Amino acid sequence: MNSKNVLIALILFVAVLLSGCNPTLRVGDLQTESQAVAGDGAQSVRVEINLGAGDLLVRGGAEKLMEADFTYNVARLKPQVKYTSGNLSVRQPEIEGMPNLVNISDFRNEWDLRLHDGTPLSLTLNLGGSNSDLRLAGLALTRLDVNMGAGTSTLDLNGDWARDLDVTVDSGAANISVRLPQNVGVRVEVDAGPTVVDAPDMTKNGNVYTNAAYGVSPVTLNVKMDAGIGWINLDIVE
Repeated sequence: MNSKNVLIALILFVAVLLSGCNPTLRVGDLQTESQAVAGDGAQSVRVEINLGAGDLLVRGGAEKLMEADFTYNVARLKPQVKYTSGNLSVRQPEIEGMPNLVNISDFRNEWDLRLHDGTPLSLTLNLGGSNSDLRLAGLALTRLDVNMGAGTSTLDLNGDWARDLDVTVDSGAANISVRLPQNVGVRVEVDAGPTVVDAPDMTKNGNVYTNAAYGVSPVTLNVKMDAGIGWINLDIVE
């Protein structure tokens, strides 16, 4: 499934999640549980994170492949974690007859995921109606794909990258703040609808934005953003 189909599927997922006429689930006691994945010594790992609705924090610093804390108060939305032969999946479960959560003011679903800094990772994030804080600087990313339906996201790519990195960001109705390095070459191509793009410290040529290190630095971050409506801020961090 390509990224556009993933995005459409996630938007439909959230629409179903929030539109039921007769709620079948109820908020219960707040639960926090921790899970860890040791991995199996794979030279590289493909990580896929799927969160339909909630708050997501992704960062480095794990001693194992992944260490995570999950806080939620709807028991049947307990996340599912699976690792098999270099593939790590963390997903919100698919439930038939999704509940109506619109009128549940105290609904909580919060994920705090830490990944191992030294393991090469191909990271895919599929976020429906979620707010995300993606502190990815310092991770050994080989590829990054972010698919968002709606919400607010901070994507931190600042840091001293050792190799080129390709990044794609597809969003529907979202506000996205991207933190970018000053001393590593950056090229951002934005295919935007009515989205407002703010990039005061970058050079603009059509729909392409570059920093001063682009074409000079031996390493380049290539970012492609396909945005629907909302706001994009490209921030060069000194």
